[in-house]
Amino acid sequence: MTRSGKALLASVLVAGLATMVAGIGATSVTAANVPTVGCQLTAKGSKIQHVVYLQFDNTHYLRDTSSVASDLEQMPHLLNFLTSNGTVFTNDHTILISHTAGGILSTQTGLYPDRHGISVSNSYFYFPASKVPAFSTAFKYWTDLVDDTTGANDPLPNMVTDGQKTTPAPWAPFTRAGCDFGAVSLANIELENTGTGPFGDMSEVFGTGSPEWNEAVASNAAPSGTAARAKALTDFVGIAVHCAQGGGICASNATNTVNSRADKLPDEPGGYLGYLGLFGAKYVNPAVCSPAPSTCSSVMGQTAVNNMFGQPVTDQFGQPGFPGFDGALAKNTLGYLAQMQEAGIPVTWGYISDAHDNHTLARASGPGEADYQAQLKAYDDAFAAFFDRLKADGIDQSNTLFMVTADEGDRFVGGIGVPQADGTLSYSHANCTWTTTPACPANQIGEVNLNLKPKLPAGTPSFLVHSDSAPTFYVNGQPTRTDPTLRKMERDVGSLMAIDPYLSSTPASVFVRMADPVEELTLHMVNSDPNRTPSFTAFGNPDYFITASNSGPFCGSNPCIDYHFAWSHGDIQPEIGTTWVGFVGPGVAHNGVDSSTWTDHANVRPTILSLLGLKDDYVHDGRVLIEALDKKAIPKQLDEHRKTTLELGAVYEQLNAPFGRFAMDTLTASTKALTSTDDSVYNSIESSIQNLTTERDALASQIKTALDNAAFNEQKLKEKDAKDWIAQAQDLIDQAAALAGGA
Repeated sequence: MTRSGKALLASVLVAGLATMVAGIGATSVTAANVPTVGCQLTAKGSKIQHVVYLQFDNTHYLRDTSSVASDLEQMPHLLNFLTSNGTVFTNDHTILISHTAGGILSTQTGLYPDRHGISVSNSYFYFPASKVPAFSTAFKYWTDLVDDTTGANDPLPNMVTDGQKTTPAPWAPFTRAGCDFGAVSLANIELENTGTGPFGDMSEVFGTGSPEWNEAVASNAAPSGTAARAKALTDFVGIAVHCAQGGGICASNATNTVNSRADKLPDEPGGYLGYLGLFGAKYVNPAVCSPAPSTCSSVMGQTAVNNMFGQPVTDQFGQPGFPGFDGALAKNTLGYLAQMQEAGIPVTWGYISDAHDNHTLARASGPGEADYQAQLKAYDDAFAAFFDRLKADGIDQSNTLFMVTADEGDRFVGGIGVPQADGTLSYSHANCTWTTTPACPANQIGEVNLNLKPKLPAGTPSFLVHSDSAPTFYVNGQPTRTDPTLRKMERDVGSLMAIDPYLSSTPASVFVRMADPVEELTLHMVNSDPNRTPSFTAFGNPDYFITASNSGPFCGSNPCIDYHFAWSHGDIQPEIGTTWVGFVGPGVAHNGVDSSTWTDHANVRPTILSLLGLKDDYVHDGRVLIEALDKKAIPKQLDEHRKTTLELGAVYEQLNAPFGRFAMDTLTASTKALTSTDDSVYNSIESSIQNLTTERDALASQIKTALDNAAFNEQKLKEKDAKDWIAQAQDLIDQAAALAGGA
């Protein structure tokens, strides 16, 4: 699923109006000619001068169908660049629930969801004073509140961390080091909305009554589906530059000075006063095009950044600026990142939309389908042009750290494509009601939509769900987990049977695992805001997209197949939880493909910061992935007892990661507890999980603190301590396995 998600389908696509386009310059100014003054990226002995950070939406290393090359196989310019110049880890893992916002934010912060705050995504519910669940989106600017309309129903940050403060921002170590930080479409580090209420992004950044705020008021009031309605989003959302200490590009000329605004991080450890930012393409475009005008255009009298094929990046109405999150095609995001680098912004982070959703036809595509393969070819061409352009600028693997990954994996929900004369496959793009005769065609595509409400017995308490293959349940009144009515509801949900037309005409279990707040804590799904903890979570058969409404699925029977969406995630299955990450650059080992090292998203940030000689103001949940580094780039304290350190890192991840063995085994035990009709069984298992998690958290805290101190504070990692921790961790993992086996 794309960043916008099923609840936010107002995708803004890319369109170029050639008749309105004219070049605005002829002389290229490369990044090598305009370095950011004072930027200190390099660790001792490192040659890194630039950072390119890219995160795909649902893009796969492994094949979804054995006869069809995988996404990365169909992007050989990207895959070969990563494997020839660095290391690609193909046993990487995301978080739970496994969705775009949570996965991206764990990658950006090095924290699991309980500590970065987005413990359910891409949207969630919370309990205000009325105890009737209220909706919030996970996609909000970094400092936004849960209740960003009034601030009254939940005044805590959306990105809430320990102590109910705002999670430290990922750009702060870079800007403090004197480096401008450019961002394109990546979750929560650019403006995410055009809200003009007291806590809306436009009010917070530009101020009530400002020209920008007035533009947003007018835009939000315009008729839906018009250029006027899109205008404020195009101008202000999705693109930003967080400027370096001292002003950076924000102070490089009079125009940028006027256009910059305070970059507010009121909870940032150590303070963050006096920093500036450029928010939105309206102000970023002229700033990055002024030093390098030959790769920009003039459109409708405004400056436009060109994509990798020389076309201006616009919204669907041809207005220059943000193309929409589903318009974050490779050519657009890479065009912006290249332009930023050429303007002297050395740190650039970007998001790229998935290739398997056809936003023009508003439907999903299947493996091997012509439009899907064409999109991947366009992505590959964009990467070829990107690497060539950067190389011509003097930016390549010799002086640049590249990190490329995906938010999570997917399960393709569909049948077998029909071979076509041109070698592609075709699928049936029509809704299918399983009760019809004949049955759904063999090449059917689409998730199985199931509405829970009519399937549950009378007397079930009122509730809402975050619709998903792994729905989180929020029960009115926020009952305690031992409430008898809630316990009965959990059993009823756990025993649900339905027909999955892809598997059989016989009903089978809808859900495979369940967790209440006890196990949700183990899975890092409980943050420091007590009003956001789900009553329980049910992990389903990943063919399903599960809702809970007062009307049946619009595609027909209950369940039925909806062809608009066919790539399921959120769940616990390996094809969903497993993804990949690639590193290239000075200090990165040239290991090609590493399919054996178990890693996860939380390791990305500490690994990047270690290579750059920077550090955060907090202890990461992840670790420096020394398996990715040349020996000379490994912090001395981590390399001193390398074998033991590797063993400690490996067992720590199995102990603490959401997809680690400890969590998966306690989840198995939790499922027996929640579905049991015997209260003594429930209480015994829940007590065991609580005790194990308490011990896990204490030990994990010791290990991650020691690993972080060794990596960033030059504190010795004592081998005896490490070996003791390895033994303790393995014992806890074994106890969790025994609990699961007994369950």
